[in-house]
Amino acid sequence: MKFDTVIIGGGLAGLLCGIRLSENGQRCAIVSRGQSALNFSSGSLDLLSRLPDGQPVSDLIAGVDALQRMQSEHPYALLGGERVRHYAKMTQTMLADCGLALKGDADTPHMRVTPLGTFRQAWLSPDEIPLQPTKDMTIGVVGISGFLDFQPQLAAASLRKHGMNANAEEITLPVLDRVRDNPSEFRAVNVARVLDMAENFDEMYRALLPLSRQYDVLYFPACIGLQDSTVFTRLNQQLSCPLHLLPTLPPSVPGTRMQSRLQQRFIQSGGTWMPGDEVIRADVEKGRVTQLWTRKHEDIPLRPRHVVLASGSFFSNGLIAERDRVREAIFDLDVLQSPGRESWYRDNVFDAQPWQQFGAITDETLRAKRQGTTLENLYVVGSVLGGFDAVAQGCGGGVCAVTALYAAEQICARGELK
Repeated sequence: MKFDTVIIGGGLAGLLCGIRLSENGQRCAIVSRGQSALNFSSGSLDLLSRLPDGQPVSDLIAGVDALQRMQSEHPYALLGGERVRHYAKMTQTMLADCGLALKGDADTPHMRVTPLGTFRQAWLSPDEIPLQPTKDMTIGVVGISGFLDFQPQLAAASLRKHGMNANAEEITLPVLDRVRDNPSEFRAVNVARVLDMAENFDEMYRALLPLSRQYDVLYFPACIGLQDSTVFTRLNQQLSCPLHLLPTLPPSVPGTRMQSRLQQRFIQSGGTWMPGDEVIRADVEKGRVTQLWTRKHEDIPLRPRHVVLASGSFFSNGLIAERDRVREAIFDLDVLQSPGRESWYRDNVFDAQPWQQFGAITDETLRAKRQGTTLENLYVVGSVLGGFDAVAQGCGGGVCAVTALYAAEQICARGELK
């Protein structure tokens, strides 16, 4: 099977790259093993929150300039501040075109409320996610009886430590009894499938209405809105105070919704979606990837002109930790890593961990390197890249989006797109 580009990995990076290429005339395929890390995310994206030395970042261009001095292997340092900003803005437009209502901008980061009642800097957040409240607001953090993936008491206690007037509340929704009977099924996504049904709206509304009369704002677990914001909008129109949603333990509704919208857009643009499959080996000749072999199509190779590796990090098995080294799983690419397993981590689990920065090494155009040689048609994007700490630096979503669109532009620059 011949394609202009085959993308390995169907998460945020792979889908954004695939949409960009497909909408510009390429015959593009995405090979996706299963659920990506996006399904397990909060639905908010970060761009760059902190520098390697812990300094907070409020100005993106200045932050990337500092990265170029402090951490030259960071993907942003390879691209430069103006490119990072350009592709971040492009991402915002693309996500909006996919029907995702997000607030925020690359130039104006905001502080969102986390499920634990803390505040975290973000670049983009779903409209329903609350921003840091003022201290004069009374906040009701509402849980659902029997739902263990959201703890309103913990969130309310944390908000109070930050000087907020917050209390935990709980509502009982009998309509969820059939889901509640099976603890393994009583998860946010399954709850949303029930609560999003029009016939169940009144029960939820009646349970929340008295609380909405007691507080200035309600925080509710993100257990509605799996497909769209209809129920969320109706509740805010009819309740006596605003309602906001906090993501739950994964898989989360906002993350799953983002994954679904991007996947739909890729397919609608003409892309070929290959779910439940994985690339198991590749043929490389004279510095080019010539064929990809997948588990489901083991006797029929994929023959792409370009390949984009968006396989994710350790969580998605894009990187594999062996006894004495970390390797990239498909092509055995050169990997940025520290020697000796004892240097991979720090004893204090709250410290920035060195292994977080392990990942594939590329040239300045994000083309992969293997045994020191650049592979001409293999680009690496997203979490499988080395040189950054997504957690400590608050840049995971941004690296995925920015590098994906930059790689797509490199393919565009070769004159192989309309």
